[in-house]
Amino acid sequence: MEQSRPLDMLNRARNNTVLVDLKNGLRYVGKLQAFDIHINVVLEEAEEHKDGELKRKLGNVFIRGDTIITISPA
Repeated sequence: MEQSRPLDMLNRARNNTVLVDLKNGLRYVGKLQAFDIHINVVLEEAEEHKDGELKRKLGNVFIRGDTIITISPA
């Protein structure tokens, strides 16, 4: 069985919609465009959600990896 690594999962998610949960309770939903070894990510067509409610549409955003709790496919 082939092992899967975190960066491999992010590579497979590139150009797809992901959910990014942050330590401050916010969730960003957008298309994963880029990431680096620190799990800093760039989302396209990003939306900011709080308590399950859409707060604002942001477009392109950069999120620092040290603020992220989880990244998952939408």
